[in-house]
Parts: sequence; C-alpha cells; structure tokens
Amino acid sequence: MPEAVLRELPAQVLGFDFGTKCIGVASGQAVTALGSPLPPLPARDGIPDWLAVDALVAEWQPQVIIVGRPLNMDGSESEISHLARKFARRLAARYPKVPVYSQDERLSTREARATLVEVGQQRRGRLPPLDSTAACHIIASWFEQPNWQRV
Repeated sequence: MPEAVLRELPAQVLGFDFGTKCIGVASGQAVTALGSPLPPLPARDGIPDWLAVDALVAEWQPQVIIVGRPLNMDGSESEISHLARKFARRLAARYPKVPVYSQDERLSTREARATLVEVGQQRRGRLPPLDSTAACHIIASWFEQPNWQRV
C-alpha cells in the first residue's frame, strides 16, 4: 500500500503562493479539503516580513505548511521555482516542528482567475486577492493528491 494512503491528513494547513513582490496566503482544513484566502504578504525580492509570517503561524497553528512549486508546463524548473524552494527551506528552518511540503502549482493562477470571475459574477463586492486565491487552489490540490516529501 502506498505511503500516502497510510497517512492521515492534517486538520489545519497554511498554504503559500510564492512571489517576489507578493506572497499569497491561505488557511485550509482537512474537513473541507479547501483553503480560505488570507491577506497576502508583501515581499521584497521574495523575502516577506518574517514577523508577519510568525503571526500567521501563531494564529493558525498549522500542522503542515504547503508552498506552491511553480514549474514550467513541461515540468522543468524556472528561476522562480528556485526562489520558491528557497522560501520553503526558510520556512522549514524557521518552524522546525511544522513539516513543510511543496506542491505543483502549474495553472493555479489561471484557476484562481477563473474562480474570481465566477465569484464576481455571483456577487458584487470585494473579491479576495488573486495570489491568496491561488494559495487556496494549491491547498485544494495538495489535499486531493498530497505530496508527503518534506522540503
């Protein structure tokens, strides 16, 4: 039996959609297998305000952190992939008791745009940020097919 089948999904996760200027954030729960968008974190060259990240981790107390892995459509890595991996490693070093996993995020931004268009048509009002909506899609894809390989 595959190892992933034997693992229990964590009750609470925190997901990140890495960007060099803005990092999308979402919280997720195993009960719904979905993410809820949180305010994105501004970043300078991919480096967030670590005190803001500390506050998120303290507030949401995730059992797992998931970072989107931006791959090219052919599965190869790009410069942003390397930066996202570096961000994930920094999270793992900063929160050693919380496992950090990466998740393929190809098309997550496209899916997030489609979601926001659909939500915007259903209700007129303020929409969640694109980057944090993409983080929701990263969480949902991780719950659907968890990658248990730690960063």
